[in-house]
Amino acid sequence: MNVNTLFSVLETQSRRAEELALAKKAYAFAENAHRGQKRKSGDPYIVHPLATALQLANLRLDGQTIAAALLHDVCEDTPHTILDVKKQFGDEIAFLVAGVTKLDKLRYRGVERSAESLRKMFLAIAEDIRIVLLKLVDRLHNMETLGFLPPEKQKRIALETLEIYAPLAYRLGIGELKGQLEDLAFPYVHPKEHEWLVSTLKGHFSDRHAYIERIKPLIAEEFIRERIPFLDIHARAKHHYSLYKKLLKYDMDITKVFDLVALRIVFNDAEQCYSALGVIHNLWKPVPFLIKDYIALPKPNGYRSLHTTVFGPEGRMVEFQFRTKEMHQEAENGIAAHWAYSEQKGTQVYAKRLPSFAPKRELIWIQQLREWQKNFQKPSEFLDALKIDFFKNRIFVLTPKGDAIDLPEGATPIDFAYSIHTDVGNTATGAKVNGKMVPIDYALKNGEIVEILIQKNRKPSADWLQFVKSGEAKRKISSFLKKKQEDARLQHGKGEMVELRLAVKDRIGLLRDVSQVFTRQKINMKNVITTDASQSWASLIIQALFKNRTDLEKIMVRLKKVNGIEQVSYKLLS
Repeated sequence: MNVNTLFSVLETQSRRAEELALAKKAYAFAENAHRGQKRKSGDPYIVHPLATALQLANLRLDGQTIAAALLHDVCEDTPHTILDVKKQFGDEIAFLVAGVTKLDKLRYRGVERSAESLRKMFLAIAEDIRIVLLKLVDRLHNMETLGFLPPEKQKRIALETLEIYAPLAYRLGIGELKGQLEDLAFPYVHPKEHEWLVSTLKGHFSDRHAYIERIKPLIAEEFIRERIPFLDIHARAKHHYSLYKKLLKYDMDITKVFDLVALRIVFNDAEQCYSALGVIHNLWKPVPFLIKDYIALPKPNGYRSLHTTVFGPEGRMVEFQFRTKEMHQEAENGIAAHWAYSEQKGTQVYAKRLPSFAPKRELIWIQQLREWQKNFQKPSEFLDALKIDFFKNRIFVLTPKGDAIDLPEGATPIDFAYSIHTDVGNTATGAKVNGKMVPIDYALKNGEIVEILIQKNRKPSADWLQFVKSGEAKRKISSFLKKKQEDARLQHGKGEMVELRLAVKDRIGLLRDVSQVFTRQKINMKNVITTDASQSWASLIIQALFKNRTDLEKIMVRLKKVNGIEQVSYKLLS
């Protein structure tokens, strides 16, 4: 990686003089800070921040982000601190660098239930969408050199890439980056499957590509005849991991995949896309149910394009994708495509995107992410738009092992403890946040590392209900306190009248079997009430005197084993 490549790209993009000066200053600072350091590959360390900055420059991100990319490892791997960065480059760049440093603390160990929380946490902790983009590109270059790390690290990092980073890239609409990340992780997470796919594809890709190249002139000629101007016609080969996931749906039969290599055609406007669709359907018969209009109904991540599969020349199926130049840039670069450098104004312009018609079942935060994509005239408004504030009612904190926990804003260590396990909450005596002791009613903040101190004989306090925020914590504390009160009443010596309510499927002999449970436990039923069955279901209400909770719990366990009893609940009668 040569530094001249980065500055050549920036100059080609007609960047302002101050942006070029900022990038040169950041490079000089980073190069000096990392001097003498080597990557595991043996390359000088500066190669990594340079590669990250170049990728972001190709995405046309602003000068501050490119400078932050060059500096993003100096606080972790050199004696320099975030204060040094702030002093040299100002608050905004220091903020971006600090955000990437926070994200470096996150770890994923393959627990599927935590994957979604971790993805959300990336956005919540980052606070600025540019930090997420920087981290995604940082991961891309790290994946390219993953082979130099020990096998156990390779597997963990690749799994994290496949299940956290690639889905994030997809949801931000950065299709090409998502595909690259998946393909780089694929051989480390599923080595046998990757080896099989590569072997199976031998000959298939070249054959499909040759076929596409043969029909490209036919299509171009037809569009010229119909006076539909097009900007580009090119082949798009399917990414390996994407192909593997599709093959899983087709019993691994590669002959059933028709978009192994697809034809992508770029036009000036959407009207030309629809006209082109008509031309192709006049030429070749479309395959039923394989016409997809993502222009009228975009995908949840904003992807827009018009797809069709036809029986092309030689009777072979081929997929076509029609899109405008803007749609193509968005499909490749997602949110990053909304940065357009304006040479005339010398400012960043945020572009407007069409509304999404994604199904409501899709994750709400994708839709929230899209809502703040608007036009901003002032640079200050533009920067405000980059802030990720749609998680303002949620926080994401870390366990000491780096697992993400999703909590409501204002949550305390007690909320955190109950989210881990009921027993952890019930026996909590104190908490450490980022290694320091804090009160149990301390309001946790995004990205903090929380450790709960427990004591075996510790019990929840009613005072905790005054400050906990999560419904889960309130429910578990209330349940414990209620049980404690009931225990006290049951243990007062005289016993307590209890009403048991049974949901039953009526049958001959049911009441006899229920009576036997009480008889064996030597407890007398004082009152028995039955209700009329509705659709063969009925309620059986039994009142009995219990002297302790142990007897009550034994009765409930045994009743649940009786054939026909579906549910057992109770309440203490005052």
